[in-house]
Amino acid sequence: MKHKFFALISVLMLTSLVLAACGAPATEAPQTEEAPAATEAPAGTEAPPEPTAVPPEPIATFDGKTLSVPDCGYGGFFKSIEATDQFTVTFNMCKSDPAFLSKIAFSPFAIYSKDWIESTTGDATRTSEGLEKPIGTGPYMVSEWNRGESLTMTAFPDYWDAAPEAETLVFRWSTESAARLQELQAGTIDGFDNVGSEDFTVIEADANLHLQIRPALNTFYLGMTNTFPPLDNQLVRQAIGMGIDRQRIVDNFYPVGSEVASHFTPCSIPNACEGESWYEFDVDAAKALLAEAGFPDGFKTRLGYRDVVRGYLPNVAQVAGDLQAQLKENLNIDAEIVVMESGAFIEETGAGRFDGLYMLGWGADYPHVTNFIDYHFGEAQLQFGDQSPTYTEPIKVAATIGDFAEAAPMYAEINNALKEYVPMVPIAHGGNAAAYTADVTNPQASPLTTELFAYSDPGGRDTFVWMQNAEPISLFCADETDGESLRACEQVTQALYGFKINDTAVEPHLAESCEPNADSTVWVCTLRQGVKFHDGSDFDSEDVLATFDMALNIGSPFHKGNTNLWEYYSTLWGLMQVTP
Repeated sequence: MKHKFFALISVLMLTSLVLAACGAPATEAPQTEEAPAATEAPAGTEAPPEPTAVPPEPIATFDGKTLSVPDCGYGGFFKSIEATDQFTVTFNMCKSDPAFLSKIAFSPFAIYSKDWIESTTGDATRTSEGLEKPIGTGPYMVSEWNRGESLTMTAFPDYWDAAPEAETLVFRWSTESAARLQELQAGTIDGFDNVGSEDFTVIEADANLHLQIRPALNTFYLGMTNTFPPLDNQLVRQAIGMGIDRQRIVDNFYPVGSEVASHFTPCSIPNACEGESWYEFDVDAAKALLAEAGFPDGFKTRLGYRDVVRGYLPNVAQVAGDLQAQLKENLNIDAEIVVMESGAFIEETGAGRFDGLYMLGWGADYPHVTNFIDYHFGEAQLQFGDQSPTYTEPIKVAATIGDFAEAAPMYAEINNALKEYVPMVPIAHGGNAAAYTADVTNPQASPLTTELFAYSDPGGRDTFVWMQNAEPISLFCADETDGESLRACEQVTQALYGFKINDTAVEPHLAESCEPNADSTVWVCTLRQGVKFHDGSDFDSEDVLATFDMALNIGSPFHKGNTNLWEYYSTLWGLMQVTP
């Protein structure tokens, strides 16, 4: 994710599966029925009262024990979620969801205390305490956040699992890989993420340091919103798709282990690379398409990015400069570079409001093709403008098929349609790594960037200091898509399941087990007993129900977040929206 990551959803949209990565546009007010025009009363009579608009009603109902919808016409996955007893929760699905456990293990679906949810709900969003100091069940508690400097966490003494190796965990950040490496060499930090391409060999040659390679489960792409001309012309998009030398970018700016993207999703994920590979680099064919579209002399546009290093984009400014040069040299497209603040950039691109081309990417949140394809290209996704039914319709069907062989033809159809429609240009799957001092035990570079630092020993020291690329946006990760935020939340809050250390396999966390019926339309989760929240309260099924009501139910008084977009809930499960 993370980007990972990202998609901005209006509360009125149908929210089936859809994008990571990746802000807070104003949401439209719920629509109401338009009242008929008033008629003039005859003289001498009292005019009848004007008809009043019918207010929208929430689809979902919640009584504290059951969250349900009357039918599945809203487009989402959940028919009902029930607290069967104090330590059992039953998820009744509208359709089969073979990826349920992988999704439920993802950090935005962490469980919060019912009382905390209610006490930190503001008029429009979470309160500042709710955004910066969540009450979780994880191994660490937030103790201090000095904005712009550091985030400090302390060990939770009543944690249900093994106590953290270090009493204190400190998050710091720097946008420059070279600066992060200098701090590691000086011993002022214990580890950092996203090692610069040029620093792999430096770290490997230093006996005091350790390089931890992370599998390239990510995608860097050149995005475009097709509601802005001339990007509304499919021939223009196809020309850009074949007019960029993607191999040149990987060769010049990516580390060992990286590869040119043949498909949007990395091929190590099952069903990812069914269908045709992306266009070969062909300048003549690209220019011919531009001429056919009416732009023989090219055009002017913008090339936007945020100056934040990611595993999918290790050299941000350099890649932007090369893309700008290639667009001009190969297609005579003048692209003005626009650098934006990270949160604003995610908001603008995710909402489909950025006029021009932009650089973004995605890192796997869970190891299933739906995490890449459905998030980015489902019909509710706004990021790329108007999505095409040539892929949105098969996406709905493919997501319900558990057998990879059976689903393969559907994903071939989807990938071929994406190539034809060109909502984006997939460029690279980036090899990347984390670095640690050599005395750190159990160094981590999770394939999903879900490092759990409670299980890494910083050489016997009391404090583990981690440095990443950027500061978290907030720690209310139910309503975040930012990778730096999600990693920090991993230390504090927990979901029913989680991912094993340095692995993509899931394991029970707040649940002891979640068992499906034969067709995966019912999942019964038995909760772990004896778990406490950081405020000392006990965890049980009511907290699970309160969390999902808060996040899924637009009619809930507690449906208040940071962006108020609830992107992962909306794109991976489907919000229970209001009806006109």
